[in-house]
Amino acid sequence: MGRGVVVGVAVGVAVAACVVAGVVVGKRVKSRRKWKRVMGVLRELEEGCETTVGRLRQVVDAMAVEMHAGLASEGGSKLKMLLTFVDNLPTGNEKGTYYALDLGGTNFRVLRVQLGGQRSSIEAQDVERQPIPLQLMTSTSEDLFDFIASSLQQFVEKEGNGSEPSPVRRRELGFTFSFPVKQTSASSGILIKWTKGFAIEDMVGKEVTENLQRALDKRSLNMRVAALVNDTVGTLALGHYHDEDTVAAVIIGTGTNACYLERTDAIIKCQGLLTTSGGMVVNMEWGNFWSSHLPRTSYDIDLDAESPNPNDQGFEKMISGMYLGDIVRRVILRMSQESDIFGPASSKLQIPFILRTPLMAAMHEDDSPELIAVARILKDVLEISDVPLKVRKLIVKVCDVVTRRAARLAAAGIVGILKKIGRDGSGGISSGRSRGDIKMRRTVVAIEGGLYTSYTLFREYLHEALTEILGEDIAEHVVLKVTEDGPGIGAALLAASHSSYSVDIVQSL
Repeated sequence: MGRGVVVGVAVGVAVAACVVAGVVVGKRVKSRRKWKRVMGVLRELEEGCETTVGRLRQVVDAMAVEMHAGLASEGGSKLKMLLTFVDNLPTGNEKGTYYALDLGGTNFRVLRVQLGGQRSSIEAQDVERQPIPLQLMTSTSEDLFDFIASSLQQFVEKEGNGSEPSPVRRRELGFTFSFPVKQTSASSGILIKWTKGFAIEDMVGKEVTENLQRALDKRSLNMRVAALVNDTVGTLALGHYHDEDTVAAVIIGTGTNACYLERTDAIIKCQGLLTTSGGMVVNMEWGNFWSSHLPRTSYDIDLDAESPNPNDQGFEKMISGMYLGDIVRRVILRMSQESDIFGPASSKLQIPFILRTPLMAAMHEDDSPELIAVARILKDVLEISDVPLKVRKLIVKVCDVVTRRAARLAAAGIVGILKKIGRDGSGGISSGRSRGDIKMRRTVVAIEGGLYTSYTLFREYLHEALTEILGEDIAEHVVLKVTEDGPGIGAALLAASHSSYSVDIVQSL
């Protein structure tokens, strides 16, 4: 009997052990299935975002073709290719004191810049920032510009004697106005529509500079608006002032845009355009570029459909700081729907743009062994706690895939501009010469914007792609040079280069 009891107990223990082992194995199998589903989401993302050199070169060609089409006729391309009538970029010989007004959002800035006449010599610079009262953003154009003129007057009244112009010479102002404008000359343009919370109805369809000039004159402020520009053109002006080989400018920040110096005879849609320099800066509005060669995923499609401007700004939505964080959020949401690897579902994942791109960049560039920044951001922003290390590593990989695609596409866009103006080294192909036979000119692209300047991995991926597309021999002649405050200092420089005391004028026959 004793032996039977022992045997029975042993059998019971064995059965229990088998049951426990079966449960453990079952959990492991279930866990592996969940992980497999999540890895499937990652693989799908990697395939959808793939940017081989071959594909990037197709994007380069498409960009150049769209640029040609946009220059040939109005509405002929997704790229607007807007004429700026800026034909005179700063040379470094400018002397004197010039002013800039930068209006691009809920604040505006007034700058005074003193130029010494030698390239790169900006002798002094004063800046004052002013918030715009909320009521003025929906009031009348007269109220808005009267407020701006009043602030300008106060700024001028604080000047020391050294900044006073001669009694016969008016102060000259460059006006950076970062809203959609149809430019009619280097110093004038018509407002197409307001953005960024402004809604002053009596201003739409009206001449921008006239309204500002009227407010200045009303206050007997001896100041003339010499240049009306957008921020990208200001960046090109500042880049050219420091380096005469600068031929284009790109802003890659919250939004993105590019401009470049084009030959006047290549602007077919405006025949009879004459400039003394033979060239003109063209504002591409490249955020609206689109091509079937762009690697688009289901996340991009959903983001676009749910945006306030569907089927618009397609390129910007794939490469700019406004959107990258939200693409990552959408991928994490999909992974959480496929599996419970993040624990209980977080309602925060459903909120568009809750994961801003600077936070995404902080996760991507977290180099701590335990990925502490990733864990903190997931907890504080998305309310996802106690995430295992391997899941944190997965999040970093998602950030990497999205950022790498954005940076490489931005590089392809830059090479597209270089191809259009014959600075990409491909000119020898049509003439039967090898790339090695081409004598490349040094080519500088001015670049500004936090996504490029503050996000190291983005910048490295962009440079890597530029070299891959162009080849090392050509890429060594292309310089991306960071500028600081193109919208401010650049506008003052354009006031100097388009001063009424210089003679270069753009004419249309």
